[in-house]
Amino acid sequence: MRGPTQRSPDKPIGIIGAGIGGLAAAITLAAAGRSVTVLERGAVPGGKVAAIPLGGLAVDAGPGALSLRPVFDALFEAADTRLDRHLHLTRLPLLGRHLWPDGSRLDLPADAAAAESAIGAFAGTAAAKGYRDFMARAAKCWAALEKPFLTVQRPGALALGAQAGMRGLLGTSPFGTLWDALGEHFADPRLRQVFSRLSTYVGTSPLVAPATLMLVAQVEAGGLWAIEGGMARLPQAMAEAAAAKGVAFRHGADVAGLRVAGGRIAGVTLRDGEVIEFAQVILNADPATLAAGHLGAAAARAVPAMTPRERSFSGISWAMAGRAEGLDLPRLTVFHAGDAMAELAALTYRGRMPDRPSVTLWAQGRHGVAPPPEGREGLLALVSAPARADGRRMDPAALAAAEAAAFGAMQGAGLTITRDATAVMTPPDYEALAPGTGGALFGPAVQGWKAIFSRPAARTALPGLFLAGGATHPGAGLAMAAISGRLAAEAAMAERI
Repeated sequence: MRGPTQRSPDKPIGIIGAGIGGLAAAITLAAAGRSVTVLERGAVPGGKVAAIPLGGLAVDAGPGALSLRPVFDALFEAADTRLDRHLHLTRLPLLGRHLWPDGSRLDLPADAAAAESAIGAFAGTAAAKGYRDFMARAAKCWAALEKPFLTVQRPGALALGAQAGMRGLLGTSPFGTLWDALGEHFADPRLRQVFSRLSTYVGTSPLVAPATLMLVAQVEAGGLWAIEGGMARLPQAMAEAAAAKGVAFRHGADVAGLRVAGGRIAGVTLRDGEVIEFAQVILNADPATLAAGHLGAAAARAVPAMTPRERSFSGISWAMAGRAEGLDLPRLTVFHAGDAMAELAALTYRGRMPDRPSVTLWAQGRHGVAPPPEGREGLLALVSAPARADGRRMDPAALAAAEAAAFGAMQGAGLTITRDATAVMTPPDYEALAPGTGGALFGPAVQGWKAIFSRPAARTALPGLFLAGGATHPGAGLAMAAISGRLAAEAAMAERI
């Protein structure tokens, strides 16, 4: 049996997209001595981890905090450097503040004992015990799935059961929903709202998400980190580390299609007609774009097509430079809808915007609870919205109604936001950035116990083509996207060609 063919220096491995997954793949390959070229259509790396210039500020328009820091520590170590040489990170003392229309408030500390105490003061001793039991269960989910599933090439259900131990796996309630599991621990509906957000981090309703997503609570317990200078500094630092290892970057390189010859990947064609030959390609993009034929008919069958019902949520976001006054804010505040079931039912079963959506607000310059800074600050407000496939602009009246509901909820809690500059993104805008996705922000929705086995893995049906990014295994989120990049690089290096 012949071993892997050595790649010649004039045919590096191509990576399409300098998002977190593509950058992690580039670092992993370069650390192994492989020649790598990253093609990025934008002027800077980052993908969804982007900053928008507004009112003299660079306002983060994507993820608001970093979790699973050891994943990134390991990547920078592979590049012969250290994360803290490139970035200054601050661990957030609060996982978030939660507010309701009736005036109730819960500040959830990062420290587990302090969180239990806060929940007890908020909802009673039974709720505190429920939280303690819930976190023990979340830790069990993480232990059962991290090494046997999340950080390795995706195994099937039987293989996962063998690796994780079927008894331990069944103990995580893989066949139940997150909403039902939360009901086992929290009688107070407000606490079910707080922890149902664990599924919205991957763009899925807790009414249909598997209970195993409790593991996200364990991830958060490991710490959330703010990055000085903004979250967009993370991909910049990763690109710097990759370049120092010899990775070549071509910005402004818009890939129009994948080239296929002899039944395997042969390279890419850029929008300007330039042809670049690669023996292997890692695609750091949503596989739905590939399946919809936007990278050429020859490669479209490399992954299964996704139906609209399988898509995760999209969203509406308002990135702002301005002032938030009336409340001393932490970095993350959630303004919950008063009627959780009405909100969830609208999104989950009717595929429409709820009349009163919950609002997530990131105050990007604040770490602990703090008064507003002098001058402008960067703010990002988000609400979940259904993905759309028609490509039409969002109806102005519907957008105005969503904006009035979102900002009305924040104002009702006592927060006044003065906006000097605003950039709005809607599902059709996200679809334009990733054609074929309907604007879904997290790839396939995690619905039911089988969902974790249906997310595309690194290896595709087209030899030489591999996938990375938050829409592939192991899932959405900065750290998961980074893990997917490592897995794609390892799969490419293991391919026999």
